[in-house]
Amino acid sequence: MTTPPVSSRRSVLAAGGLALTALTLGLSGCAQEDALAKQAKAGDNKNYVAGDGSVTEFAAADRKAAVDIQGTLFNGTAVTPKDFLGKVTVLNFWFAACAPCRVEAPLLEALHQEFKPKGVQFFGVNLRDEKPTAEAFDKTFGLTYPSFNDKDGGVLLSVSGLVPPGAVPTTLVLDKQGRVASRVLGEIQKGTLKALIDSAVAE
Repeated sequence: MTTPPVSSRRSVLAAGGLALTALTLGLSGCAQEDALAKQAKAGDNKNYVAGDGSVTEFAAADRKAAVDIQGTLFNGTAVTPKDFLGKVTVLNFWFAACAPCRVEAPLLEALHQEFKPKGVQFFGVNLRDEKPTAEAFDKTFGLTYPSFNDKDGGVLLSVSGLVPPGAVPTTLVLDKQGRVASRVLGEIQKGTLKALIDSAVAE
């Protein structure tokens, strides 16, 4: 497997970090044994694979084409690729029983509020919950940005060929052309994600 060329001011993920687990709806990833694969085989019943917080940044000249995301939010709103043009977008892949997702939720909401005046949009991408569970999570953590109902894996599939999330949570930052500019694999650090968003906004 060949990883896309990247430049990074922080750590760059190794190819093995792109491995997908059964959690990502059966999509195949790298065969290389890595920390994520070992977690998936551990059989500890936590039902998610935790990333290590690694950050990958994709230089503007090296980014793939705009993501072709089409899906429906839990509130019934349909989202199409044109909704990502002209705005920096943060996509956070999550589900309610994922412990790191619960830890990072307030941080994501704080960043959402901070960057909303700058036109940055946030979307959650919920991979397995029914609507009542997702709404209860939003209420518990005071989340005001919407989430995709992605139990069918459509949104996940639309980004898998570019920067496949290998763990939940995974957070992607899309540039104003709808291309993946950066990825955080695992629980976010607020300052790190803020810097990634700032970088995309400044482009």
